[in-house]
Amino acid sequence: MTELITDRLVLRPWTPAEVAAVVGDTRSAEWADDFPAEGDRVIAGLLDQNRAWLGEHGHRLIIERDGGRVVGAIGLFWPPHEGILEIGYGVVASRRGRGYATEAARALAAFALAAPGVDTVFADVELSNPASMRVLEKAGFQQWSTVENRARFRMRGGDPLGAGLRS
Repeated sequence: MTELITDRLVLRPWTPAEVAAVVGDTRSAEWADDFPAEGDRVIAGLLDQNRAWLGEHGHRLIIERDGGRVVGAIGLFWPPHEGILEIGYGVVASRRGRGYATEAARALAAFALAAPGVDTVFADVELSNPASMRVLEKAGFQQWSTVENRARFRMRGGDPLGAGLRS
């Protein structure tokens, strides 16, 4: 399966063994000290129940190129519905503020928009989470609606994605 490589990160699909390790609360020497975070445990549990989400357009680990540490997860909620696909992400607390989430979201959105049948990638963010809203804005997403306590951001095919995906 395709690894996405950015300037500082590798985004690669979870393996079944990594899912089992997170679900079974088994530590890996390749993980940042605070990985997995609670959101990563939730995703691993969902991946354990939905093995199809481990496919090419599913969920990926966020890995620092320098040192090879797993520092978070990012994923697409495949398949798209009427050309629209949701993205979700999380970076562990020890690595926040470094732009990793922005770099990863930009790369995965570009990858998703190149897939057949996808013309829009979106994310919902709680209004109480301005840091995540800034991540999406910096990644090239635009806020398109607000419903109750959530803002919806989207990136569409043809939108400027900025630099970030290397090959």
